[in-house]
Amino acid sequence: MAYDPIFYLPLTESTFYILLSLAPGRKHGYAIMKDVKDLSRRRVNLSTSTLYTAVGRLLDQGLIERLHDGGQESGPGLPRKSYELTDLGRRVLEAEHVRLQGMVKEARLRLREGGA
Repeated sequence: MAYDPIFYLPLTESTFYILLSLAPGRKHGYAIMKDVKDLSRRRVNLSTSTLYTAVGRLLDQGLIERLHDGGQESGPGLPRKSYELTDLGRRVLEAEHVRLQGMVKEARLRLREGGA
């Protein structure tokens, strides 16, 4: 596993929003799906299979971790699983934020030049 956040960039839009959804704290799968839809202003609408494929990859990469919420069930006798960012996941999200800000800055400069 790479520990340099730059190794994971650029993020897909879905991955960016999943990590961003987890930035304030832990969430279970359905809450992530709903939050991603809200954060993206309905541009990104994750299906269950897309979410859990991405979650599996993020777990394997060490960007998020799975937690078992005691007392809450997702199905008959099954504990509800929540997810949260790891330190590496937070650093990757921050690095992507910086990368995107740089792109927006360059776009603004170019668009101003073209409009002058």
